Amino acid sequence: MAQGSREIRRRIKSVNNTKKITRAMEMVAASKMRRATAAVLAIRPYAHSAWNILTNMARAFERYQTGLLAVREVKRILVIVVTSNRGLCGGFNSQLMKKVVEQVKNPAQLKINRVGNRRIESSVPDDKIEIDFVTVGKIGANLVRKIRKNIVATFDELTYLPKIEDVRALARLVMDEYQAEKYDKVVIAYTDYISTIVQQPKLRQILPISKVDLEKQLADMDMLAEEVGLEKESIEYKVEPAPKEVLAGIWPRLVEMQIYYAILESNASKESARMVAMRNATDAASDMVDNLTLIFNQIRQAGITQEIAEISAGRAALEN
Repeated sequence: MAQGSREIRRRIKSVNNTKKITRAMEMVAASKMRRATAAVLAIRPYAHSAWNILTNMARAFERYQTGLLAVREVKRILVIVVTSNRGLCGGFNSQLMKKVVEQVKNPAQLKINRVGNRRIESSVPDDKIEIDFVTVGKIGANLVRKIRKNIVATFDELTYLPKIEDVRALARLVMDEYQAEKYDKVVIAYTDYISTIVQQPKLRQILPISKVDLEKQLADMDMLAEEVGLEKESIEYKVEPAPKEVLAGIWPRLVEMQIYYAILESNASKESARMVAMRNATDAASDMVDNLTLIFNQIRQAGITQEIAEISAGRAALEN
C-alpha cells in the first residue's frame, strides 16, 4: 500500500509539472494570438477593398483572356498549403490536410475553371490530373510527402506575422509558373479565422482570377461591409493609359494580397487553436491531479483504517 501511495505521489508531481508547462505555453500562445489577430483584423478592410476592385475589374476585363486571366482546360494544378511549423495546436493542421487530401483524391471540383459565371469542365480523367504543392509550414510539407505528392517549393519562414515583402517570392513563383502554362489552375488551402474557438479550413482559387470566387470571398467578409462602405452594385472603370498596362501593374499586387491575406488568416487561426489546445491540456491536467489526489487520500484513509483495525484486534487479543 505504501508503494502504491508513493507511485501516486510521483504521478501527481509529474502531472503538476506538465500542467505548469501547458499553462506557460497557453500564455505564450495567447500573446501571439493577440498580435496575429490584430494583424489580420487590420488587413481585412484593405483586403475587402482589394477584393472589391478585383471583382469589378475581372468583370470589366473578362474579354482579355491573357496572362493571369488566361483560362485553360485543367490538366495540372498547383496547391499552396498553409500550415504551421510545429504541432500542439489541436486539429488546426489535421483538419486542413484532411480537406486537401479529400480534394486530391477526388479532384472533380479542383479541375473546374470559371470564366465569369460559366463553369469550364475539364475532360481529363480524375486519375490523370497532376497536382503539385507549394508548402508554407513544415507540418504541411511532411504531410504532403506522406501522400507522395511533388513539392515545388517550401516557405517555412512565413508561418508567423510575415510582411507583404516576404510573400512576394511565393507570389512571383506562382504567377510565373501559371503564365508559363506549367499549371492551369492555382489554389490556396488555408484556415480562415472566424473566432478564438472557430476556425474553418478553406480552398480558394487564386489563378485564373475568377469573379465568382472573389465574390464568395467578399460574401465571407460581409461583416466589414458597413465599415469599409462596400458597394454592392457594379462600378464603371475608366482605364488609362491602356487595359494591358493596367492589368500588368495591378493584377500581381492583388494576387500577392490574396496570398498574404490567407497566410495572416492561418496564423491567427493557428495561435488561437494552440491557445485553446493548451488551455484544454491544462484543464485536463487539473482534473487528473484532482482524481489522483482523491485516490491517494482513499488509499491513505484505507491504510489508516487498517492500522486502527489491527491495533484494536491486538488490544482485544491481549485483554483476552
